[in-house]
Order: sequence, then C-alpha cells, then structure tokens
Amino acid sequence: MTIEGRMPSLNDYIRAERGSLYAANAMKRECTGAAAWAARAARMPRFSRPVTVRFTWVERDRRRDIDNVAFAKKFVLDGLVSAGVIGNDTPQYVAGFEDRFEYDGRNPRIVVEVSDGA
Repeated sequence: MTIEGRMPSLNDYIRAERGSLYAANAMKRECTGAAAWAARAARMPRFSRPVTVRFTWVERDRRRDIDNVAFAKKFVLDGLVSAGVIGNDTPQYVAGFEDRFEYDGRNPRIVVEVSDGA
C-alpha cells in the first residue's frame, strides 16, 4: 500500500501535544485513519500469522531526522489494525519491521509492504 504525502514526525507530534492534548489526539486519529484507508484501498489481505512490515519512507528532502520520520510507523501499524490487516501491533502479530529511506522532491509518500513473517 502507499500513503501519499508525509506523516508528522516525532517532533511534530511532541509540538502538537505540548500545544494541546486534543491537537495530538486529532493528529493521531487523522494519520491512523489515512493509513487504514490506504490499506483498504489497496485491498490488503488479512494476516493471521505474524507479519514483517517493510516501510519505505520517501521524503521530499533530507531535512528531517530519519528516527523522527520513522516514528509515524505507530500510526501506520494502528491503521493496519483498524483496517483488519493484522489483529494487533503486538509481537504476537508483528514479527518485525524494516525501514528504508528514499528521497523524491515531487512525490513524498510511505510505501508499506506486509508479508507473512514465517
């Protein structure tokens, strides 16, 4: 599945949370919803066994720290749960994940691949 655009970084989330707990909750709800929508639109299968999730974070440029960018995997994993792709984001359902980073000034996005972890 592909999520168009970019998601907030950890710094963005902390800034929102310090400003208003409601703003941080709204940010999480919006991002989790976008990930769930992308999973449904991609017609991702449901997995009953533990999965491996590969994230390709395609950023506009190299300005954001990659550890801050990858924070958004929380929103993506919660979106996969919401869409029914995985049962939960605990180790019982997620065997592991991999992060890759690429750059495209015109088309920032997150590409998410889910595969049977066994």
